[in-house]
Amino acid sequence: MRYLLRRGGFFLLTLWAALTLNFFIPRFMPGSPLDALRIRTKDKLSTEALAQMLTAFGFKPNENIFVQYWDYLGHMLTGQWGISIGGTLGQPVSEIVMHALPWTLGLVGVTTVIAFLLGSLIGVLAGWRRGGKLDSVLPPIFVITSALPYFWVGLLLILVFSVWTNGWLPSDFNYDTSLQPSFSWEFIGSVLQHAVLPAATILITSIGGWILTMRNNMITTLAEDYVRMGRAKGLSGWRVMTTYAGRNAFLPNLSGFAMSLGFVISGSILVEYVFNYPGLGYLLYNSVVGTDYPVMQVLFMLFTVAVLFALIACDVAIAWLDPRARTEG
Repeated sequence: MRYLLRRGGFFLLTLWAALTLNFFIPRFMPGSPLDALRIRTKDKLSTEALAQMLTAFGFKPNENIFVQYWDYLGHMLTGQWGISIGGTLGQPVSEIVMHALPWTLGLVGVTTVIAFLLGSLIGVLAGWRRGGKLDSVLPPIFVITSALPYFWVGLLLILVFSVWTNGWLPSDFNYDTSLQPSFSWEFIGSVLQHAVLPAATILITSIGGWILTMRNNMITTLAEDYVRMGRAKGLSGWRVMTTYAGRNAFLPNLSGFAMSLGFVISGSILVEYVFNYPGLGYLLYNSVVGTDYPVMQVLFMLFTVAVLFALIACDVAIAWLDPRARTEG
């Protein structure tokens, strides 16, 4: 119980600190929503009219900043996220976010899970057969791929599989705009086809980290006494690799995986921008460019909550998988 209370207090304190920074940092940025709205209206309205328009959308630029802060906290916690004052002027923020969220979860979320599982499996095999062909070839390759920038890999894939092949794979958006969204095979096929290049970009640039980390964990674990005992008892190599070594080598990777899952909701901003993919990362970019405070604040809040929940879920998973963690808690 004390462990749960301590983790719950950490969660609430961190959430409050993140929400506070979330409120003040955008207001220290150059420009203001008033200036952005003036540009969009091509300076045809007076400052008073623009201020009244912002007030009608729920943003009060002339109100005391601390009053705005308390209103902001209440709105964030109750889900009253206001109206967009950026490029999607007048549209509820909740609708904008809910429209982009499934695309990010489907693309970045699924690809992150695949990269983690595949990378961990390859890392276990490479560490188990240290010095073998697999261990000699794959780690050096993935050291290079893990250092490549997202946007460079994305642009290279577009050049090879879209430009040079005359559009063999689509290079932007999330589905063919000539189709109506539905559960038809044609639409689902279009969605999957448009996801191939951005998913490959994320997979290429992220899988190397999981392989190298899992390989090093595996090598360290193989030197433990309980692994030697398993071998001395005559257990099969497969059982020693999976039950004794692999399971314990897997535990340190869970924290990193939890962080990755938490950041999934933010999307890979560069990937979504390069492929014009309408997820949360691309939405965040547009909201920053358009000085859209309501959208920015909601997105940052969602990113923070996702990371915190992922870390708590990781703690629970480690306590369940490792009896020593339960004893310490």
